[in-house]
Amino acid sequence: MNKHLFKVVLSLIFFFTPLFSFSQSLPQGKISGLVFGDYYYILSDHDSNLKDRNGFWFRRIYLTYDQDLLHNFSVRLRLEMAHKGDFESKEAAVPFVKDAYLKYKTKSTEIILGTSPTPTFNIIEKFWGYRAVEKTPADLYKMASSRETGLAVKGKFGPSQKAYFHAMVGNGNAQKSENNKGKKVLLSLGYNVTNNLLFEVYGDYETLPETKRRYTYQGFMAYQNHSLRAGLMYINQFRTQSGKSAVNRRLVSAFATYHLKKNLSFFSRVDKLFDPVTDGKDISYIPVDSSAKATFVVFGLDYLFLKTLHLIPNIELVFYDGAQKPDNDIIPRITFFYKFK
Repeated sequence: MNKHLFKVVLSLIFFFTPLFSFSQSLPQGKISGLVFGDYYYILSDHDSNLKDRNGFWFRRIYLTYDQDLLHNFSVRLRLEMAHKGDFESKEAAVPFVKDAYLKYKTKSTEIILGTSPTPTFNIIEKFWGYRAVEKTPADLYKMASSRETGLAVKGKFGPSQKAYFHAMVGNGNAQKSENNKGKKVLLSLGYNVTNNLLFEVYGDYETLPETKRRYTYQGFMAYQNHSLRAGLMYINQFRTQSGKSAVNRRLVSAFATYHLKKNLSFFSRVDKLFDPVTDGKDISYIPVDSSAKATFVVFGLDYLFLKTLHLIPNIELVFYDGAQKPDNDIIPRITFFYKFK
C-alpha cells in the first residue's frame, strides 16, 4: 500500500473510532422519505414548442435521516433528487444535500446551525398543504428559496405562547456554498389569534455582488377548521442595482381546501401577478412567459388511496394579460404522492 494512503486510512480509523463508540449509546436514528411526481400533458403553452408534450416525471424525492444526540440536541441529513423539468435535459435525477443541520431545542426555542428551512414560506407551505401539487408563490416564481445555510433561531413567546418568530442569517445561496461577501437576513413574526386563525408578517434583506440588493415584504393570514383550510398572502420584492432602474415583483395569492369526506378533498389556488416574472422561463415543470403579467390557477381532487399514498388529478392554468398576450398555458396532470418511514 502507498505510504501516504496508509497514513490517510490510519488517520480516519483513529478519528472515527470514538464516534462509533459514542454511537453505541445513542437512540436509534430514523430513516424516512417521500416521493411525488406527475403524468402531465401540455394542451396549450405560450411556447408553441411545448404544446402536446407529455410524460412522467419525479418532481421530488426525499431521503431523510434524523438522529437524537445528547440531551436537547439532534441532527438531520436530507438528500433530494428530481428530474429537471426543463423539457430539455435527459439526465437521471441526481441527489444533493437539501438539509444538513444541528439543532438545540429547549421548551420554547430552537437554535439551528447548517442548511435548514427558511422562514419565508415554512408556515405558508404547511397551511397550503399541497407542495406535491405545486410550490408556494415565493418559491414558484423564484423570489426566495426554501433553504438557507447559516444560523437560525425560532420559538414561541408571549401569553399562552401564541406568538412565534423565526429569524435567520445565511449566505444567500440556498444549499450552495458561499461565493461572495454578501449575506441574507430573514425574519418572520406570527400570532395565533385563535386555534383557527393565524396572522404572519415577514421580511428579508439580501446584499449581492455588483451593488445589487433585494428587499422582500410579505403578509399572510390563514383560517382552518375540521373541514376547511384557507389562506391569503401578499408579497412585494424590490430588486435594486446602482445605475439601473429598480425591479418590483408583486403578487397576491389565495387558496382553499375543503374536505369532502374522509379520504377525498378539493383544493384550489389563484395567484395574481402584478408584474412580469422576469426569470419565468427558468421555472421548472411550468415555465412562465417573462414579458407579460399573468394569473396562475390550479385546482384538483386529492384522493387518499392508501394510508400514505395520494392520487391527485389536477390542472394548472396560466392566463396572460395584455393586447399582445401569449397563448395560455394549460397542463392537466395526475399527481402521485407517497411517504415512507
